[in-house]
Amino acid sequence: MTHPADERPLPLAAGEHPPVPGAVKVSSVDMADAHHSTRTKARKAALDMLFEADLLNQDPFASLANRLDDPEVTVREFTREIVLGVRDNATQIDQRIGSLTSSQWPIERMPRIDRCLARMAIYELDFTEIDVRAAISEALELADELSTDDSVAFLNGLLGRAAQTRPGRKADGQQ
Repeated sequence: MTHPADERPLPLAAGEHPPVPGAVKVSSVDMADAHHSTRTKARKAALDMLFEADLLNQDPFASLANRLDDPEVTVREFTREIVLGVRDNATQIDQRIGSLTSSQWPIERMPRIDRCLARMAIYELDFTEIDVRAAISEALELADELSTDDSVAFLNGLLGRAAQTRPGRKADGQQ
């Protein structure tokens, strides 16, 4: 079986199995050449690490540490901040998401990519001083690129409610 140069099969990690016989693991599109800002690229890298950790049911720090140990990978400081921030505040973030979603659609039922995007955005909204509009629009842009057709509307509603109910803050990002 031949693969284009940008889709060379990657070795499976310990415990990984192909979803179907004959499936191969390939790297995701390198966003270094894409039209995204540096902060968007950092968020995408953080999303990759959080998604991997969620998929493998491991601590997000393990995914981050793997990247930090790879001499060919550069990890931006903002990426590190997001991954560690989501990890360190995971319980509060998941409780917050749970309070914003219906009991028929708990966090466990959310598509994995949406769950990771929601966690990142809630971290930024509740635990950083980032502009509300920037946090939400970045999450929605990544959802539009990487998730289902319904994800943007779902996350927009969830994050809009989160912005309106941020503890001790106004929805416009002002203190």
